[in-house]
Amino acid sequence: MDIDSQIDEAAKILREGGIVAMPTETVYGLAADACSPTAVRKIFEAKGRPFIDPLIVHVSDMQMARSIAVFDDIAEVLAEKFWPGPLTIILKKKASVPDITTAGMETVAVRMPAHPIAARLIARCGFALAAPSANPFGYISPTCAAHVRDQLGDRVDMILDGGECSRGVESTIVMPPAVSTEGGALILRHGPICAEELAAAAGINFSQPKKANPAHPVAPGMLKSHYAPKSKLFLFKDLSEIPEDFSGRVVHFVRPSKVLGRDYWLTESGDVNEAARNLFALLRTLDKTRGDIYCQMAPDFGAGRAVNDRLSRASFKG
Repeated sequence: MDIDSQIDEAAKILREGGIVAMPTETVYGLAADACSPTAVRKIFEAKGRPFIDPLIVHVSDMQMARSIAVFDDIAEVLAEKFWPGPLTIILKKKASVPDITTAGMETVAVRMPAHPIAARLIARCGFALAAPSANPFGYISPTCAAHVRDQLGDRVDMILDGGECSRGVESTIVMPPAVSTEGGALILRHGPICAEELAAAAGINFSQPKKANPAHPVAPGMLKSHYAPKSKLFLFKDLSEIPEDFSGRVVHFVRPSKVLGRDYWLTESGDVNEAARNLFALLRTLDKTRGDIYCQMAPDFGAGRAVNDRLSRASFKG
């Protein structure tokens, strides 16, 4: 079946209230009609996701976005600059969006994905799609179709294979001042678009929230423990922090000059974007065998902040 026929089949499933795994440029999403409470409930059930955790709603154009959310001036600027792309904007929701999609909040997380298959699927459906990562809740996010098949299997009505995700970590999430819980613009989750890029586009600074309620997060990916492998994951900045008797696997940020049997790395050249793209796939590969993992933190800029955010949430909390 060619890709157009697959998209037609996926759109039919979604119109009938089913769930479909679709590729985006960030990670694979588990999609359903965002305005159908029955369909959205299937996402939560398939993932084992708590209903307190809101979903991101994906759109194919601004007309669709405005049908579900209210855009202020800052949101308009951000959408114009970064959509389609890996940016999610928290906005005041319209009545068409059910409470189950937003975890009962009056705001909705909206994104316009850049992946051509996702964009075509949403347009073919003619309605917005709620689509969290297509994996069991709390586990490593999927960056290819095989990851979805391995983890969700027959809990998904269809998987659209769009190859490997080009970004590899979830979207940046922002909250403009008009809906901010703290008065200023907030960056709620680090992702491929960094705070400096946001500030340059919007003419205002974006800061991290001072307060967060883990019992009722205002956006996805804000829980303290998330994106975690089954293996125990420990973090380090310098090799001297690894215990001398450690016998597990070591993930370096950049390929070491001397490679031992236990050594892996996120990037060949020190590129933070390459590291982000490789992070989840490498952790999944290592998680197929037993043994603890030490992973080096990335430099604190650009996509490196997203890598460090995912690592800190995935790290062992015992």
